[in-house]
Amino acid sequence: MYAASSSVSAPLRPLRPRPAGGGPYLDPAARPGGSVLGAPRPRRVPGQPVPPLSGRLDLSGPQGAPLRTAIAAVQRICPEFAPVQVLRRSARSVLFVGTTGRSTAVAKCLLDHAPAWAERSRHEIAVYRSFVRHRPPVRAPRLIAADPDNCTLVIERMPGRVAALQRHPMEAPPRADIRAALGAICRVNAWRPPAGLFDMPLDYAEQMSRYHESGLLTDRDLDDLQKLLHGIAQEVGRGAMLQFCHGDALLSNILVSPAGPVLVDWEHAGWYLPGHDLATLWLVLGQAPAARRQISQIAQSAGPASRDAFLVNLMLLLTREIRRYETAVQRSMQDPPPAAPGMPHPGAVPSGEEQRLLLRRLHDDCQMARKAVRAAVGTR
Repeated sequence: MYAASSSVSAPLRPLRPRPAGGGPYLDPAARPGGSVLGAPRPRRVPGQPVPPLSGRLDLSGPQGAPLRTAIAAVQRICPEFAPVQVLRRSARSVLFVGTTGRSTAVAKCLLDHAPAWAERSRHEIAVYRSFVRHRPPVRAPRLIAADPDNCTLVIERMPGRVAALQRHPMEAPPRADIRAALGAICRVNAWRPPAGLFDMPLDYAEQMSRYHESGLLTDRDLDDLQKLLHGIAQEVGRGAMLQFCHGDALLSNILVSPAGPVLVDWEHAGWYLPGHDLATLWLVLGQAPAARRQISQIAQSAGPASRDAFLVNLMLLLTREIRRYETAVQRSMQDPPPAAPGMPHPGAVPSGEEQRLLLRRLHDDCQMARKAVRAAVGTR
């Protein structure tokens, strides 16, 4: 059993134009694994290694005050933690990399304690505490110390390189990296942790209504998604299982190492309709049509309910992503934000023309998903 430095008992409950042939959906009448027209093989791009520990940690002046406060919060729960550098910093949180004795660790401390961010941070801490007793079937950082009240988390630093430095890679990632990521995600999705250990982070019906009220979903979209959701609910009522998911299965949340892939940032983990992680990975692989086809085949291989759940997840994720980038484009046109110190977040929103090209691709993907949803409704 892993020995932690503080109490970690489990809680009671806690762009470029898209190549053709990368559709999210195979014909409902087609057999799982059926042949699909081929597409040009994407060019392999060598991965970039994670930079070694280096650089000066500047804690001076007013700008260093939040960092000093964060380090003090970390050292209250892990006195042996010695910060080396800021790995990532945003208005919401800061990540330090440092040492705990002979080991290397990462400390994550919330700077903005708004209720939504605090709840998400506490959820992530609860997930890591649960992993102490119930290890997932993939490699994940081990918990060293945590303080839910102050939203502070210390975990081991895992070796490896990020599978993609961008949220939406502008080049097709190496096929070996995609294969490793997909294999890890499928193992997570097949895991059955003890009942009551995790909750369901996403209220599908509420999110559909919210997107419809804000104009992101049309009346037809809402009606089609509700029909699919109703059919899926009937399957769940007959004993069909929900699926445990990482909840944010971006390539930027996956480390590739010789010992196997590592999944990090578990703040959205929980029970979802089947296919949430697959839909997330499909979403960001716009430059890898072959990988998208493989994901589509996996999603429909378990039958119509699994296929429909994947499409519901995909439609909602695409809608959320479009809203995210439309907001980013509007902000960049008004006043570009200043660069924050430390390394940029690997899932950060690109700027300028890249945003507009990506937004155009997302709208094309959403149209494709919309047609797939309507085709699925027609088969019920």
